[in-house]
Parts: sequence; structure tokens; C-alpha cells
Amino acid sequence: MNNSFTTAWGTFELARFPENPREQLRAWDAADEYLLRHLKEGPATGGPAGATPESSAPVPLDGAAVAVLGDRWGALSTALAAAAGSLTAITDSYLSARAIAANLARNGLDPASVEVRSTQDAPPSRIDVLLVRVPKSLALLEDQLHRLAPALHDRTVVVGTGMVTEIHTSTLQLFERILGPTRTSLAVRKARLIHTAPDPAQDRPANPWPLRYRLPDGIGVLSGRQVANQAGVFCADRLDIGTRFFLQHLPDLQDARRVVDLGCGNGIVGTAAALTAPHAELLFVDESFQAVASAEETFRGNLGPDARAEFLVGDALADVPDASVDVVLLNPPFHSHQATTDAIARRMFTGARRVLRPGGELRVVGNRHLGHHVTLRRLFGNCRTVAGSPKFTVLSAVRR
Repeated sequence: MNNSFTTAWGTFELARFPENPREQLRAWDAADEYLLRHLKEGPATGGPAGATPESSAPVPLDGAAVAVLGDRWGALSTALAAAAGSLTAITDSYLSARAIAANLARNGLDPASVEVRSTQDAPPSRIDVLLVRVPKSLALLEDQLHRLAPALHDRTVVVGTGMVTEIHTSTLQLFERILGPTRTSLAVRKARLIHTAPDPAQDRPANPWPLRYRLPDGIGVLSGRQVANQAGVFCADRLDIGTRFFLQHLPDLQDARRVVDLGCGNGIVGTAAALTAPHAELLFVDESFQAVASAEETFRGNLGPDARAEFLVGDALADVPDASVDVVLLNPPFHSHQATTDAIARRMFTGARRVLRPGGELRVVGNRHLGHHVTLRRLFGNCRTVAGSPKFTVLSAVRR
């Protein structure tokens, strides 16, 4: 696959992180290309009848304080690293942060040319150019626009980008309601731009995030307990049916010393395990900064500030020592942004086998159609079905 990304600022070799030769997915798409072309060359031509043409651009970057929100694999940050006065990349994804660093190094660029901050970090104090790669989660976009709005001024250039399928009326309404007057561009290669003129005097609504709610009764040890959700975390306002099913079929943790809630989200599963087995040490792991912050608040709110637990933002189990864990609990994702893939689940399964002690168990809940049992049997040499429903299955694999 061709990994050369050609832009007006040069040609760059890019890859996703972690690199996987089996996955034929590029580290950029037409939305990244459209935004970069607009910044350098000005408005596009053509497009569907009735679309609103861009009227501003090219955008001056030299000497400007540039912030890039949601750069998925570092395409925008790498291309603009040497062009901006200063560049801050803001991301909720540990893998995206690693991709930015790896792609800067791959192209011989100074790693200090891009400051990477998480969505949990304090935003920059001033932003002259704000570039937004529209995320899948409208909640995350809402939260981040609220957090970044105070850094904008009336001459800040705000440009968002995404594929047509990612930009909806509700997306534009968020920009309009939080930042100022907003319009969309012509569509080019199924990508669009969003242009917003920030109005610092605009009366913004309050940021509703984080969200907290109480779990329903009838779910065991977590019945009626409070959950915390930062913006962008899966099922932020309710208990999803897959997790509910998983909670009914957790393993016996009586002899477990160390338990991992892998891909922890808001920490419901790990918190249930901790309440069931207070003698065990819990490790909550997710590649989302928002998720790990949610999990820590959920756990501390239910077990107290002194309960034993670790909270790790990372690349699955890459930073966990071999043979150090008794049980891994997992509800694996099967999307990487808009792409459907089992690569994430396979990496999680492989990591679980490595970190489990002999006799340790990986317990997984997943959609029945995904066929995780085949992969688990190949990796572990065994897999049994603990429980099944029309939509979900709970599987167990043991490290021999």
C-alpha cells in the first residue's frame, strides 16, 4: 500500500499506530486532504448545486497559534508541523497521540514542533487557527468546543473537516450554538469543510459534561449505584445491553489477586468486580483519556478514595508485565473510526494471553456475529461459551 501523503507542504510517509501489515487502512483520507488544500490554496471549485462556497482562505499559519482537535493518525499535525507558529494537537486517543509522534519521527520532523495534549488537559490559552477533525461522538465534539471556546477571539479561523457521512445538521448546530455563525462547504470527494466565525460575545449554554447517572435495579452489586461519564464514552447516559448481559456472567473472582478491566469505558465492569472481590487489585485500561477519567470517578465514587486500583491510558495491555494478571474482563470494540475491523479485538486477545498467569482467564462479551470464539480457540487452544443471547455471547479462554 502507498503510504506517501502528498500535500502543498511536501510529501510525507504516514502510518497508523500501531502499524499492522495485515490492515490496508491509510493514515489519512479525503477530509484531511480537503482541509490541507483549503488552508494552502483557498476555496475549492465545483460541487453540488446549492452548496455554499468558501469565501475565506488561504489561511495564514506563519506565526499563528494553531490547534488541531481530533487528528486521527497525525496527517494534519505532520503536514503542518513546520508551517505553524506553534501547533497543539488535542486528542482523546492514546493511539492517535502515538501516531502523531511516530509520524513526526518517520519524516525527520522535530517532535517538539507539535505539543500533544489530551482532551482532559487544559486547553491552550489562545488559538488563532482551530482545525477540527469531526469525531464520531457528537458529545465529545460538544465538550471540546465548550472547552476551547474561551481561547478563541473574533479573528480566529475555525475550520472543521469530515466525510459527508460524518457531518450532519446536528454537527453544524453545535458549532453554531457554541462558537458562532457556521456554514458548510461544497463537497469534494465525499468530504466537506465546516467554517465558523467565532463570536466571543456569544451567550453559550453551559457545558453538560461530564454526565452522571444512577444504574437501574436488578443488575446485582451495582444496582442503584452512580456512574460517571466524560463526553465521548460509550453509552454515556444509560447501561448498554451488552454490559448488562456481561454483568450477569462475570467469573468467580474469589482467588483472583489482580483483575484487568480492559477497554474499561466508564469502569462499570471493573467496579462490579471490585465490589464482588474487595481483596483483588483492579487495573482499568483504555486508550481513551475520557474513558479512563470516567472509570476512575466511577470506581472512587463507589469504593472510596483508598481502594486499590490503577488507571492506565495506553495501547491495550502493552505496558502490563507478562504473567502478572489472574483475570481479564473485556468487551472489545469492532470499529476503528468509520472502519469495521477485528484487528483491535485480536490485539487485545493476544495481549491478554501474554499477561495472564497460567490458569488465568480471559472473559469476553461480544456480538454473536463477530465469531470471537474462532480467534480465541486459535490463540489459547481453548474457548467455551459461558452464556448466550440472541445478540450477545460471553466466552471464556484460559491460559494453559
